[in-house]
Amino acid sequence: MTSQPTLTKAGHGQGGTGDPGNSGSGLQAGLKNRHLSMIAIGGVIGAGLFVGSSSGIATAGPGILLSYALVGTLVVLVMRMLGEMSAANPTSGSFSAHADRALGPWAGFSIGWLYWFFWVVVLAVEATAGAKILEGWIPAVPQWGWALIVMVVLTATNLVSVGSYGEFEFWFAGIKVVAIGAFIVIGGLAVFGVLPGVDSDKAGLSNLTDHGGFLPHGPGAILTGVLLVVFSFMGSEIATLAAGESEDPQRAVTKSTNSIIWRIAVFYLGSILVVVSLLPWNDKSIADKGSYVAALDSLGIAHAGQIMNFIVLTSVLSCLNSGLYTASRMAFSLGQRGDAPKAFARTTSRGVPQTAILVSVVFGFVAVFFNYKFPDTVFLFLLNSSGAVALFVWLVICFSQLRMRKIIQREAPEKLVVKMWLYPYLTWATAAMIVFVLGYMLTDTEHDGRETVLLSLLVAAVVLVIAVVKQQVLKGRAEARAEL
Repeated sequence: MTSQPTLTKAGHGQGGTGDPGNSGSGLQAGLKNRHLSMIAIGGVIGAGLFVGSSSGIATAGPGILLSYALVGTLVVLVMRMLGEMSAANPTSGSFSAHADRALGPWAGFSIGWLYWFFWVVVLAVEATAGAKILEGWIPAVPQWGWALIVMVVLTATNLVSVGSYGEFEFWFAGIKVVAIGAFIVIGGLAVFGVLPGVDSDKAGLSNLTDHGGFLPHGPGAILTGVLLVVFSFMGSEIATLAAGESEDPQRAVTKSTNSIIWRIAVFYLGSILVVVSLLPWNDKSIADKGSYVAALDSLGIAHAGQIMNFIVLTSVLSCLNSGLYTASRMAFSLGQRGDAPKAFARTTSRGVPQTAILVSVVFGFVAVFFNYKFPDTVFLFLLNSSGAVALFVWLVICFSQLRMRKIIQREAPEKLVVKMWLYPYLTWATAAMIVFVLGYMLTDTEHDGRETVLLSLLVAAVVLVIAVVKQQVLKGRAEARAEL
């Protein structure tokens, strides 16, 4: 495939800041430590946690906690591997750039474009979700109008500077963190019956075992729950992409990697534990109102629905903001490596990859149009064909780390400031678990798991063929030049 890959210095080469081959000034270190800290914390709190957890609870009962724990463990292990590679070589291309060096250009090309595709579809999903909430508050503006406004505003913030993206994300993520923290504290006090002014007759730890037991639908429901919650964890890797534009990339990656365990434990397991303790898992209000709104309503908190709508809107805007940033930085990295048009790698005087941002948002607008005009055909295809990309990304990270560890040890062992535990055994075990989840999805017809995997594999196969053909063409050109 390629010659033995080598490490590049942080801040140069593939996706680094200040690349001399770049038009403009290259990416700049415009993200402050507080921005990176909040991006890392907020990155694991997706809107899917608020709006998607009710279906998981209905499927697995209190056992959904085990589903979240399993996926959370998987994410911790994958992020540890990514942290090892990114701390040694921080780059805006993150896992795509690592795959390029460790596995070959075909891998970096394929996973980079699949990841970009995933996020431009997410832009449409989040813009539509936010527009629905805003239309409910101000119906004078049509839903499509709100989607347009939201997309334009966040595009403008990303175009100004990376610092403006970081500032917006700091406050968006901050609201999410404070909201979930308050929910856990208030809900926890109510569960133990010590919340002043609240006497809930449904709250209590007994909800974990009553009403059919901890696993009312049997152990198999845990795996089904995994399929429903796995995609709400996508976004954990954003901090490693953003670290390349921070003042101290290695420190930012190390800090983000080391803190992911408590972040998942508190925000996911902690908040879901509170939900299934405040209400019986089969309470009708969970399905009707959503798990978090139902939990707040059970405490008699006034305007619980509107409070939750505000928090969900904040999460949606945060996801949209980060999605645009992430898609553009991946496009920028692909452009630098010659896997996308060179224009994608050009930056403005403020270090902003303007073309990469605009192209990403244009595709996002197209996806929004499909969502309104062809929701059950074209957009459903886009949604399902990008649905398993998260698992593909995690699998590529596993295989990249297996090879990259040897490269780092050989060329720059001092850069191994973050190490994957029990290498290589735990890496192989993680990869096997991801393959198992993908295989189990093929048996799931009730929640569209099979269709999602098959369509995602189809798109991945197309991108992979393009990558291989491109590589062969470049190889042929190189050989032809050598003969001259």
